[in-house]
Amino acid sequence: MTTRTVRQVVNTVIQKEGAGFYVRRPMPTRSLDNVDPFLMLDHFGPTTYRPGEAKGAPNHPHRGFETVSYILEGTMQHKDSVGNSGLIGPGDVQWMTAGSGIVHDEMPSDEIMKNGGTMEGFQLWVNLPKKHKMIKPKYQEKKASEIPVITPSEGVKVKVIAGTSNSTTAIITTHTPIMYLHFTLDVGKQFTQAIPAEFVSFAYVFRGVGKFGPQHRETKEGQMAVFEVGSDEGVVEFENTGTKPLEFLLLGGKPLNEPIARHGPFVMNTQDEIQQAFMDYYSGRFGKINFE
Repeated sequence: MTTRTVRQVVNTVIQKEGAGFYVRRPMPTRSLDNVDPFLMLDHFGPTTYRPGEAKGAPNHPHRGFETVSYILEGTMQHKDSVGNSGLIGPGDVQWMTAGSGIVHDEMPSDEIMKNGGTMEGFQLWVNLPKKHKMIKPKYQEKKASEIPVITPSEGVKVKVIAGTSNSTTAIITTHTPIMYLHFTLDVGKQFTQAIPAEFVSFAYVFRGVGKFGPQHRETKEGQMAVFEVGSDEGVVEFENTGTKPLEFLLLGGKPLNEPIARHGPFVMNTQDEIQQAFMDYYSGRFGKINFE
């Protein structure tokens, strides 16, 4: 197996989203548009709101891809145009397949909206292949207690959200081969993670500092290391070189290698399909959120 080298280290940009909350975004940016099949990664928080200050993402549509919400702290409430609603708390994951179209509402919980509190988490956008872009919307909502967490070596913890790590496979299923792992390494610890052949992969650091790949490329909090693609199975090497625990998301996936047409909340294969998505949304074909 070959060791994947770091191709690029990307800095996040600060972006205003939804009703006015801020995110750190490593992609898409001017430096990196996408890492096929991944379209966007946002890191929101940690932000501590005073009573009445909390903001979220009220009614907005999606078509043609999937949104993955992973909460670290706080609680988010959601509802949509096909009748789903619920709460996503610390450690929980919501894997939403927007497919043919859905109107979604994501806000901090009523308790945080009223009394204040801290929110932190991630939203990942995963592209759907052409043959699945118009499938029926669906959810996979998994509580923290359901998601496998392993300790493959002393001082190394892995939360297996999607894919496989150290012979442990996630309970979430994906439309194309994807790996989504949350690593925590104690000070001075190192680890090697297997990466399937042809996978693109990257590590987004959100706590501490580490060195990645055979070049020992330093990647700090708020930076993303993008690895070279290999034609055979490979490994990614990393080490905590800081003075506090290193935490990062390691994501990988098999590229779709299909045309990408995107505009706002719609991701399709052609501009004509984007125009059709807008027409369908404004004509009410996505439905509406009509319950409290």
